[in-house]
Amino acid sequence: MKTMIVSTLILELFVVSCVVAELPRFEHAAKPDGSLSFLVLGDWGRRGLYNQSQVALQMGIIGEKLDIDFIISTGDNFYENGLTGIDDPAFHESFTDIYTAPSLQKQWYTVLGNHDYRGNVEAQLSPILRKMDSRWLCLRSFILNAGPEMAEFFFVDTTPFVSSYFIDPEGHVYDWNGILPRKNYLNNLLMEMESALRESTAKWKIVVGHHTIKSAGQHGNTHELAIHLLPLLQAYQVDLYINGHDHCLQHISSSKSGIQFMTSGGGSKAWRGDVGAWNNPQEMKLYYDGQGFMSVEMTQTEVDIKFYDVFGNVLHKWSTSKQLSLAI
Repeated sequence: MKTMIVSTLILELFVVSCVVAELPRFEHAAKPDGSLSFLVLGDWGRRGLYNQSQVALQMGIIGEKLDIDFIISTGDNFYENGLTGIDDPAFHESFTDIYTAPSLQKQWYTVLGNHDYRGNVEAQLSPILRKMDSRWLCLRSFILNAGPEMAEFFFVDTTPFVSSYFIDPEGHVYDWNGILPRKNYLNNLLMEMESALRESTAKWKIVVGHHTIKSAGQHGNTHELAIHLLPLLQAYQVDLYINGHDHCLQHISSSKSGIQFMTSGGGSKAWRGDVGAWNNPQEMKLYYDGQGFMSVEMTQTEVDIKFYDVFGNVLHKWSTSKQLSLAI
């Protein structure tokens, strides 16, 4: 019944005939004890400025302590306008030369943000960058099987959902190559996402995108994602939605769906004091208007999340657990 409801919703939004393709998939093994740990960073690429280097330093320390397996970037990887091409020195000056700690020499799974779309998108997606720095893996949308069956991560290209970038770009030029016609692109992406979520048997389902779905920050809720993407998260019992975009650290626990909305957008420049009231204060578990990042430790039965500031202090902790399913 869920499949029919969600499919009907999508088709009403975007009436386009298409064949459902599969999103690219990657696998990342867990540790020998079956656990997994990783860091999440967003909105960072400023050549070390605005405390980017200090955040990177603390990431290296925490990464070593937790013996992390990989890093997730929630987008806006290079300010202000993405990369100009594969030879843009910003790739080294904002990434390779900043995240130098031994613990950060792991795979980076990366999505695009709206600032990345203001540059040459294909440059960030290019395998040539992976040859320059093997840690770098950036695609528009993809799936990561970690454990491999413990957790499934669904990375979503959220920028094309936001209508204002098309209707009123405020003088910015966006690289929409590969996106137009937009309705076809979004319809295909939503159908691919629904298919993948429906077929997932992972213990933990985590969706990663750049834009907020729920936020009390400067950008607030992203209306288009609340309409188009949130119903899929609810229908297929996604555990976490992780994003950047608002330059803060934030945790909203939905009282209605049980989904945890985690913002890790404090990789460099933050917006001090830029926070609005949340309509249900009990849902707001953390709002920090400074720089920092988050860590996730998980097993088949438990997830532990921490948010850190630029000094490595723990700002907020959250944990949850599930029972192991026993085969009959």
